[in-house]
Amino acid sequence: MPGHITGSAWILSPDRSKYLLTRHRIFDRWLQLGGHADGCPRPHLVAMREAEEESGLSGFGLYRDPEGFVPLDVDIHAIAARPGVPAHEHYDLRYLLAAAAEQPLEISDESHDLRWFDKEELLDTVREDSVLRMLHKGDAVLKRGGGEFVYGLS
Repeated sequence: MPGHITGSAWILSPDRSKYLLTRHRIFDRWLQLGGHADGCPRPHLVAMREAEEESGLSGFGLYRDPEGFVPLDVDIHAIAARPGVPAHEHYDLRYLLAAAAEQPLEISDESHDLRWFDKEELLDTVREDSVLRMLHKGDAVLKRGGGEFVYGLS
């Protein structure tokens, strides 16, 4: 198994004050939501599907810049072997999403926990370089402007 395409969601509240992260059950770290493409040729839709499945939220907006639905970030990372799964890589395409933070959260069986962080809490809690990179890239994209969140995609 050489690797998988995955789609991930960097989710923030519409007012841009909160970020949604999951405490991943296997890796026991605070990470963005996401998962395997499973043959879906549109990784932005994978990110949205996984965000909904892993959070219980609905009504996501997907950020579209002038070039379209392009990833916020791309990350290639090794996944260690575990029983029944050989070592492999994830080619993770990460998209910027927005969702109302007032919705009730539903922790999936893939997580220990799921919660919204404000920026200060996130910086105090998260040590994953790739997560911090998404934080900074997302802030830069939104500051630059020129794009919009598109709702109603499926």
